Amino acid sequence: MENSGIFILIAFVVGTVVGFISLYIYKQLQDSKVKGDASKEAERIIGRAKSQASKIEREATSKAQEFESRARRNVENDIRKEKQKMQSLENSLKQKDQRLDGEYKRKEDILNSKIQSLDDRHEKLKIQETRLDDLEKQTNQAMHEIRAKLENIAGMTTEQAKSELRAALEQEARKEIGPELVKIEEEARREADQKAKKILSVAVSRYANEVATERTVSIVPLTSDEMKGKIIGREGRNIRAMEAACGVDLIIDETPEAVVISSFDPVRRQIAKLALEKLMEDGRVHPARIEEVVEKVKADLFQLVKQDGEKAAFDLGLASVHPSILSLIGSMKYRMIGSQNLYDHAIEVAFISGLMAAEIGEDVSIARRAGLLHDIGQCIDHSVEGSVWQVGAEFAKRYGERDIIVQAIRSQGAREDDRSLIGHIVFAANAFSESRPGANRQMMQNFIRRLEDLESVANSFDGVVRTYALQSGKEIRVLVEGSKITDDQAVMLSRDIARKIERELNYPGQIKVAVLRETRIVEHAR
Repeated sequence: MENSGIFILIAFVVGTVVGFISLYIYKQLQDSKVKGDASKEAERIIGRAKSQASKIEREATSKAQEFESRARRNVENDIRKEKQKMQSLENSLKQKDQRLDGEYKRKEDILNSKIQSLDDRHEKLKIQETRLDDLEKQTNQAMHEIRAKLENIAGMTTEQAKSELRAALEQEARKEIGPELVKIEEEARREADQKAKKILSVAVSRYANEVATERTVSIVPLTSDEMKGKIIGREGRNIRAMEAACGVDLIIDETPEAVVISSFDPVRRQIAKLALEKLMEDGRVHPARIEEVVEKVKADLFQLVKQDGEKAAFDLGLASVHPSILSLIGSMKYRMIGSQNLYDHAIEVAFISGLMAAEIGEDVSIARRAGLLHDIGQCIDHSVEGSVWQVGAEFAKRYGERDIIVQAIRSQGAREDDRSLIGHIVFAANAFSESRPGANRQMMQNFIRRLEDLESVANSFDGVVRTYALQSGKEIRVLVEGSKITDDQAVMLSRDIARKIERELNYPGQIKVAVLRETRIVEHAR
């Protein structure tokens, strides 16, 4: 039983091994067959591919040969066309060259003929110049002989004859142009007076300012006698501290119940006045307190000065004014010019200048700006050298003002010919502001001297008998000798006197010159 089981097991193992071997052999046979079929199929595919490749190669070769032949034909045609174009261009260039050669030869022949004609003309001119030189020599010789004969006949030299002729012609011209000159001057004066009156009347009617009063000193009233002693202090120390801090002189005993502040600088006077008022209001007066109050008043005053300058610029409609200029404008409020407050005077001149500029079609803003700054040099101290107008112009230029403004400021102290149109407008407005009633009071001595100068200028001319200055120096009447001065000469004499007054004297407005000629015939009956 055991043997049969072993036998079965061995048979099973052997059968399994044989089965696996048979299966492996069958698999190998199958693989060999598949590989053979695949090799055959691959050979067939390769054969077909080779045949197709050779076919494609033959077709490509034939197409390439066809394309090459067609391209060669096209290139040959293009080359043939280009050769034809080059040949035609070459032919046209040859024709142009031939034509230019012919033109050049033709113009060369014309130029040669012109050169020949010029040479002939030049020779003729030389001959004519020689003849003219000979004629000129003969003419000069004849003129010299004639001049010598004339000098012998007349008994005077050529220069003397010229002087006599010049004097006669001048006298005749004066007689002829005298009446015409009078008519022209009267017409021009009449038109100028009408236009000036119109401009001034319009400007003045649109602007009016109250008349300023003259200020010489500042006066602060005392609140009590006790306050007077406090201001003086022990042994005068308070008053000395006040004078040292403000740079002024305090006078107490001369005016009852008041302190007189004296100083050439109006700003210092104002600082001292405000400081005194604050000290009397506070009641504490001693050197330390005085210095403290003065410093505070200075700061407040300088701020107020700047605000006054800004207000003036704002009222006049002026923009882009430098702060330093605004501060200087504000300080004008504490200065006087004649009997006028400088601040009010500058604003008045600015407004009148703007109105006059508007009437004649000029820039109103520029005229106002120049009018406001025309006296700015009055506020600059003596440490800067130069005239008031020169210093003011340099200050305005340093702080960005335009050249037309600077020139207008500088020209206020220059001759009339050197002023621009804006300078003339500002000068006229300034003269009007200074000469209007209440604005300026002249001293009697200066007034009399001015009248004497006017009379002396007129009396310096020949033929003048007597001169009278009338209407506060606005008119002079000149009496002349009728036997020496004719009517025509009187016209020229009035003009000469007026021109001499313009050159030698300074005066506001204009002066009327009237020449009076009288002929008296006297006979006595006996």
